[in-house]
Amino acid sequence: MPGPKTWQLMAGAAAVGLAVAAGAVATAGPWDSGQRTAERDKAAAARQTGGAHHLGAPPAPAPAPSARGVLAALSAPANAPADTALDQVLDPLLAAPGLGPQPAAAVYDTATGKQLYGQRADTAMTPASTVKIATAVAALSALGPDHRIPTTVVAPATGNLLTLVGGGDPTLGKDGLRALADATARALRTRGFTDAALSYDLSRYSGPELHPIGPNENIAPVVALMTDEGRADGSSSGPAPRTGDPAGDTARTFASLLRERGITLTAPPGPGKAPQGATELARTLSAPLSDLVERMLTNSDNDLAEALARQTAVAARVPADFGGAAKAVAARLAALGLPQAEFARFADGSGLSRENRVSAQLLTLLLARAADPAHPELRPVLTGLPVAGFTGTLRARYGAASSATGLVRAKTGTLSGVNALAGTVVDADGHLLTFAFLAADTPGPDPAQRALDRLADQLARCGCHAAPAP
Repeated sequence: MPGPKTWQLMAGAAAVGLAVAAGAVATAGPWDSGQRTAERDKAAAARQTGGAHHLGAPPAPAPAPSARGVLAALSAPANAPADTALDQVLDPLLAAPGLGPQPAAAVYDTATGKQLYGQRADTAMTPASTVKIATAVAALSALGPDHRIPTTVVAPATGNLLTLVGGGDPTLGKDGLRALADATARALRTRGFTDAALSYDLSRYSGPELHPIGPNENIAPVVALMTDEGRADGSSSGPAPRTGDPAGDTARTFASLLRERGITLTAPPGPGKAPQGATELARTLSAPLSDLVERMLTNSDNDLAEALARQTAVAARVPADFGGAAKAVAARLAALGLPQAEFARFADGSGLSRENRVSAQLLTLLLARAADPAHPELRPVLTGLPVAGFTGTLRARYGAASSATGLVRAKTGTLSGVNALAGTVVDADGHLLTFAFLAADTPGPDPAQRALDRLADQLARCGCHAAPAP
């Protein structure tokens, strides 16, 4: 059983999550209330079935008194932050050798709208996976948190020529395919058929399927039709062996499911395009975009990131390839009126590309916009961030003695020689801060991560109106 300190940290994490989801105000908006109701429903169902109930953080007990204090402080900060205090505590930490020769940093106070700290804050640098924050903001802004990605089966109005149409949902699983096969078999029998021809349509996406980094266990080919992200080992996150033909594998699995339901296929399924005027026979939908964003950020899911960038391109009516997705993401950020957005450069949605360029200032402003009560559609950006010491890519970082544990929520970024951390923290005075630390030419992931974690830990300790005690 967790000890008292662990329960307190978990309660603190829950309190921070509720606070940022409410945009640092006491009253939540209608969408926030609906989201929490849905999460409670999922949690109840999970308790009955023993299954996973949420893509983000695990359930926590009721907030402890200290956590309730965090919520109260967020609605009425006690002191106006002073940037000189952060200069004193962050400058020495940012000079750590583990962060390379020229790291960048920015810290922003969401209550006052003031940048509290900056060092090379407007310098565009390789963000690694922290670019997923931009991808998430763009997708939610373009499509809304309730959007679901469809996978459909269509056929001519009176025929049995089936086309499995990929909508771009990389999380489509075996259960979704089974439901699709059930509905398709019923529709065929209603038309008087027990045989059919099957093809599959990938036209929702265009351009090269392989990420520029080439075949890799960090990402499958980017296609509009796949099952379980093309994973070949049954895993749900992290690096994994990937199939080289996720669309063909999915179509063949679907064909097998149709045969199990008594439908005879006249030939093996092959690629094709849905005929004009085809009628939809069946469909299955992804989880809501809010859930997909949370999963993407918590697990640093590259397949989901590229899919959401392409969904943004589809919404913008531009080609859904790497180039079109990059332009669509940039355009959505520019439409939000974010300073520095025009200086960013996007090469992919996942951050695997070293050609991405984003400033620390832009990352903090994206997170601050997600905390803005005027933008409730962006709240999953905050609730999906890994929680220090508890969830996702921060589960194994920090420790029980760290001030950041349970209180820092942040997206990690790691490439060879590149390390980053961007997220939110409530400081000792109750201010919700957004921060971003970017480092290049680092000597290795371990010293870089330790240096980044010390920076976040210090933010959690700091009373920004004055320098904290040593």
